[in-house]
Amino acid sequence: MLELSGLRFGMIGLLCLAFLFLPVARGSVLLRLVDIPFEHATKYHVWLGHLTMLLFTLHGLFYVIAWAIQGRLLEELLEWANVGIAILPGVISLLAGLMMWVTSLNPVRKQYFELFFYTHQLYVVFVVFLALHVGDFIFSIAAGGIFLFILDRFLRFCQSRRTVDVLSASCLPCGTVELVLSKPANMRYNALSFIFLQIRELSWLQWHPFSVSSSPLDGKYHVSVLIKVLGEWTKKLRGNILSISEAESEEELPNTKITASVEGPYGHELPYHLMYENLILVAGGIGISPFLAIISDILHRLREGKPCLPRNILIVWAVKKSNELPLLSNLDMESICPFYFDKLNIESCIYVTRESEAPLEEGMQHKAMNSSVYPVSNGFAMSVLVGTGDNIWSGLYVISSTVGFIILVALLNIFYVNRFSIDSWWYKGLLFIACMVAGVLIFGGSVIGLWHLWGRRNSARVEHKDDGIGVDRSQNVETMAHKDIEPANPNSSTVIRYGSRPDFKEIFGSISNKWGNVDVGVIVCGPPTLQSSVAKEIRSHSLTRDSHHPIFHFNSHSFDL
Repeated sequence: MLELSGLRFGMIGLLCLAFLFLPVARGSVLLRLVDIPFEHATKYHVWLGHLTMLLFTLHGLFYVIAWAIQGRLLEELLEWANVGIAILPGVISLLAGLMMWVTSLNPVRKQYFELFFYTHQLYVVFVVFLALHVGDFIFSIAAGGIFLFILDRFLRFCQSRRTVDVLSASCLPCGTVELVLSKPANMRYNALSFIFLQIRELSWLQWHPFSVSSSPLDGKYHVSVLIKVLGEWTKKLRGNILSISEAESEEELPNTKITASVEGPYGHELPYHLMYENLILVAGGIGISPFLAIISDILHRLREGKPCLPRNILIVWAVKKSNELPLLSNLDMESICPFYFDKLNIESCIYVTRESEAPLEEGMQHKAMNSSVYPVSNGFAMSVLVGTGDNIWSGLYVISSTVGFIILVALLNIFYVNRFSIDSWWYKGLLFIACMVAGVLIFGGSVIGLWHLWGRRNSARVEHKDDGIGVDRSQNVETMAHKDIEPANPNSSTVIRYGSRPDFKEIFGSISNKWGNVDVGVIVCGPPTLQSSVAKEIRSHSLTRDSHHPIFHFNSHSFDL
């Protein structure tokens, strides 16, 4: 009974494993087809991961108990049979899975993120030894999702090999770093996109996600990100930038540099912030970053006459200290769209939670630290292979890799497995994995090479056209550290409250009376407590809503790896 129960748990675990890797295939065309952005899909990976490892743990535990009762535990655990299930590879796979599972639990991941990150690379050991454990036939149950993940992983590897020019690096006084990265003119992204960034001087393995803080209409050849200095990685990044700046100010060659690699951009294909006439943007701390891109995008569209629904925008921003306020005030709206206030009503309500009163120097913008470099790396523009890439090329890549895998499996069976009567389950499982990888590398790699050449040709054509009409590629590459101090627009409405937190019941109640029966898009970017508070209030409002009150639509732009 124990062995039969263990077998059933193992088969159900394989079915869960078939879907486990799909949500973490960041650039997968499948996620784009179902319109589930990666930051939302990760929660399904977490849930499936817990369920899968629970089932596999019960699978192994029931067998261990049965063998212990029969008095042959050690003998069974060390068995590596040629025909049938090989036990020892299964033990190795389960141990690797348990290490990933334990270090992914929330307390461990929060306190020791690097341990979680590095341990999670054991997924290679987990998958390979699982194939050795069950053989090719049973492993094929879960092979589809794993194959799609391999496709995505190889595509991201090809994109991330390119070093990207850092056009500017600045340190702001609120403990925030701004990086401006070079991108090709034909790269498509929207204001709600984010990128994964690697700085090789800090770590060759760590990739960190950051929302873009610039609109795609801010400039053809650059994208900006704001990075809050919180952990060791961000502290080292800030230190490198300051070291480079000090060396330049003293007219010396800097001892350090910044070598950046980028994956993405990722995010929604459709800019849903443009689908509501009324918007409420709720941010916590550095969560204001994507909203800077949203506001800039809307202003550019109003100026250029492009489709744009928003007419009323309320910004609710909670910060710890007032030195973070320049992040929002430095967005010069009138320079983007003169007289925007004739078409757009923007109100800001800012809550400074850890200061009971305004500092004496309120009204003066905090000066940015003098630390900018042009450029700080010798690379190229970002690659267009991943993220909001071309669906035709993505489809060709998937199809060619799949066909290649099938051809390799067929040839291997005809000319090797059948010809030499190979009957070892574990060996055929290893060959199956090898065919998956070879199909992606050989057949998919050929498509990636053509895709790369096509992207370079298109980029060169756009750049040649811009050069022909005298377009300056450095236009609009203006960092927050270099913007002049200007008084706030008298037409804009900004309220700053000290020593208090947002009361969302009061905020939504006021909006209900002011805006009337309209659809309101609510986008939240911040810590989970902020998201849950907003979602709870929207749910409560929906249950007690009067017919003349607005309908609030909740959208989250935050995710936690």
